[in-house]
Amino acid sequence: MARKTARKGVAPTIEVMERFIRAKGSEYLARPNINSIGIGYKTTGGKRTDTLSIQFSVDKKVAEPQALGSEPIPEEVVFEGVTLPTDVVQRSFEPHYVLVQALDKDLRKQRVDKLIAGVSVGNPKTSAGTLGAIVADRQTGNPVMLSNWHVFHTPTGLIGDPIVQPGSYDDNRTEMNRVGSLLRSHLGAAGDCAIATIEARGFDPVILEIGERVGRIGKAELDDKVIKSGRTTGVTRGVVTRVSMLTQLNYGHGVVAEIGGFEIGPDPNHTAPSNEISKGGDSGSGWMAVDQHGNTTDIMLGLHFGGDGDGDDGEYALASQAHSVFEKLEIDPLPATVTTQSVTLKGPKDQIERVGFDRRFIGEELPLPSFTKSTSDDFAAMGDDPELRYCHFSVWLSASRRLPRLVAWNIDGMQMKYLGRKGLSFRKDERGDLERYQYGDELYADNPFDRGHVARRADLCWGPPAEAAAANYDSFYFTNQTPQHARFNQSKLRGKWGELENAIFNEADPQDLKVSLFAGPILASDDPHYRREEEDLDIQIPVEFWKIVVFRDGSDGKLALRGFVLTQRDLVNKVVHAETLDLEEFRWFQVPIADIGKRTGLRFGSALQAIERISAPQVLDAGRSQVRLIRTASDFFA
Repeated sequence: MARKTARKGVAPTIEVMERFIRAKGSEYLARPNINSIGIGYKTTGGKRTDTLSIQFSVDKKVAEPQALGSEPIPEEVVFEGVTLPTDVVQRSFEPHYVLVQALDKDLRKQRVDKLIAGVSVGNPKTSAGTLGAIVADRQTGNPVMLSNWHVFHTPTGLIGDPIVQPGSYDDNRTEMNRVGSLLRSHLGAAGDCAIATIEARGFDPVILEIGERVGRIGKAELDDKVIKSGRTTGVTRGVVTRVSMLTQLNYGHGVVAEIGGFEIGPDPNHTAPSNEISKGGDSGSGWMAVDQHGNTTDIMLGLHFGGDGDGDDGEYALASQAHSVFEKLEIDPLPATVTTQSVTLKGPKDQIERVGFDRRFIGEELPLPSFTKSTSDDFAAMGDDPELRYCHFSVWLSASRRLPRLVAWNIDGMQMKYLGRKGLSFRKDERGDLERYQYGDELYADNPFDRGHVARRADLCWGPPAEAAAANYDSFYFTNQTPQHARFNQSKLRGKWGELENAIFNEADPQDLKVSLFAGPILASDDPHYRREEEDLDIQIPVEFWKIVVFRDGSDGKLALRGFVLTQRDLVNKVVHAETLDLEEFRWFQVPIADIGKRTGLRFGSALQAIERISAPQVLDAGRSQVRLIRTASDFFA
């Protein structure tokens, strides 16, 4: 936040000072007794002046630095022809995961049903730190937890380590308290930072007792007002006192690192309890900007990673610059459309992150379809996000029809695992209030309707063994099922839905055997009703289904797309009206995806339609929609 430091004559000096620290900082930190170097206002007689200086902090001020084997720090240094004043303050710092005493347990140190910034978290190998923010993984778009390297990774940790909430110091039942896995981390000039997946619980992106979420990222500058919510000291306020700092910290187990960031001192207008703006256990807290009226903003400036030691000449905290942390970890603020997420999926495979449909799976981003207003208003969602994420697939669920309207999934044919279904049963997704928007076994009793997977079980079982097993498990949620007549659904009975899926690999030539698909039932208003009066059951059965297949052609590397509609109208009518079956209407049709959109309330954008124009011109004729009858499996990708 560029405000007071941009005064005339100050900004150029800061730039030179920053270059001095980058060039010479490590040399000074190698000296005994010097633990940090940064830019701050020079102090004289214990009072701050208006003179900017290169400020060194030392473990202990001594009259003769040579006694400690260190050269004296001159009163000024010359760099790039510019004279820079210096200053020496007595401060020592330590990572703030060290807990100095046991305190009465409060909400921040207890297990919470929904993860929220400000509560206790950590790798089981350490004591406890703070969950700083819920942010978005830039690589996948998934919500992830943000905290410190020394909270999530630790000197003895590994990527993939479990993360628990609360931290093990606050509750040693670590097996019960697992909430995610260490995803990425960094310890160095960009900061002390790490992110972890969210797997076993829901979340609320708003910071505890602050009431703001991380919506924007800023750069901390001198005299910026800040506020944080930490596991130990709760909500405290401060003022940025040094910037462009490089601090040397000893994390134990032989790990000594130089961490970039800035320093925070107390806000004289908002005194913290016991004058402590941070203590052990606050590591990982997010420092948010405060505006000129004293109001907290949604701008994150820093990630807390350390504080002063005993006997120092004041109360100070250390933070990594938020913009450096976000760039290094490849994260972004969570989109404003994501508000809260209830509990995540339960079951034996919770150790696998449910990332849902991968938009970049085949090498470039495939835009998801948009929806008409009436369609989007009908989604059964958790919070404001209608996308229900599972392992390798995502579902958009119709609340009124209690069936999936759209399922999107990825297939990696080179990593397929042939897994059985023994021990797996169909189940409702119980997150939030989703259960009431799903039909269960009552729909499929005493009739020829199958629980028809929209995203086929075999399609989803790929990847490392644990990941494939998780996808196998997730495929059995009723959110992925539609009532499909057995002859329509099962490929072994020459069912059309199954034969189409098989033809993707038998007839097409997808590059690297990777395919992305969109599919679902066409939920038409005139779908026939299936009733069982004795059970008060009245369900509209979809008679037509659609599927869009996207892949990169193995022959020329270009993207290819096909759209299909399949019917089970006569099969359904046979059940509902006891009509005879006319197999002549039991066929595949290739159609333009714009036609699919008109019949489903989905809108497939210009990017997908452009791929279709190039790769499937046979269904497009001078802008007029064409329908192409598929007579044999080889016609699918002709």
